[in-house]
Amino acid sequence: MNIERIVRIVAGTFILLSLSLGIEASPLFVSNYFLGFTAFVGLNLFQSGFTKICPLSNILAKLGIKASSC
Repeated sequence: MNIERIVRIVAGTFILLSLSLGIEASPLFVSNYFLGFTAFVGLNLFQSGFTKICPLSNILAKLGIKASSC
């Protein structure tokens, strides 16, 4: 598995989890403040699309995970 796939999987998981914890209609609801985490992940994905700077990508690269060969 390459860095790009891991970043997408982690970001998607964080968004789904924070929505589950932040939306009142969810059976897992804890607090509306979890929606702020959803916004943080979305903004990070947005800025990384323009700047190509992603903290998770940098961490994964330092752990030795290979980038995509495409």
